[in-house]
Amino acid sequence: MAVGLQIVGLVLGVVSWCLQSSCTSSQVWKMRSQVESLTSSQWQFEGLWMSCAATSLGSVQCSRFKTVLGLPAHLQTCRALMILSLLVGFAAIIVSVLGLKCTKIGRTSEHAKDQIALSGGILFILSGLFTLIAVSWYAARVIHDFYDPLRGAVRFELGTGLYLGWAASGLALLGGSMLCCSCRKSSSSSSSSPARQFSYNFTTTSRGQSIYRAAPASDSSFSKAYV
Repeated sequence: MAVGLQIVGLVLGVVSWCLQSSCTSSQVWKMRSQVESLTSSQWQFEGLWMSCAATSLGSVQCSRFKTVLGLPAHLQTCRALMILSLLVGFAAIIVSVLGLKCTKIGRTSEHAKDQIALSGGILFILSGLFTLIAVSWYAARVIHDFYDPLRGAVRFELGTGLYLGWAASGLALLGGSMLCCSCRKSSSSSSSSPARQFSYNFTTTSRGQSIYRAAPASDSSFSKAYV
């Protein structure tokens, strides 16, 4: 059961990382609202890296943001969070693969592999949180600007890139939680049935009698003697 949870959690984490990559490179984090426009032959949309304009004829023109320091603070923060989520997610994939019970690497013990899988799950959760904070913050700014009556510029609505980010964060949180639960399940099952081990000592008395002393390895305070 623990192996199945680990595999499913890893698959969800890989899918979430792919969605995070698509979300980061997407140019449709926000798109121009068609409510106040008289014609729908032109579309305008923006992402984290550039703004684009498209026409009904199929022509698309994009221009990169030429400055970094001149960008809004929330846009710079969202960039940093998405890049950080990709790096943490990539590290989580590698760590989770090393911590799977079905993989054999050297003489790594089961307890060590459980700790590695737990670390991978925590990294997936962190990656999902970074993505969730980035897309939610960006969406909050878009909604605030849309309903701002003092803002006379072009109004924008939520784009498909934000929905990709929400889906990616949900999958990352779910996959990381499954990896953490699999580690907890395996540790609890192993602790519920402890193995009893005994150590035997052979001594010879002055009368020529052989004495065997056996004691459980887990409890050194009790011993039994057999003559």
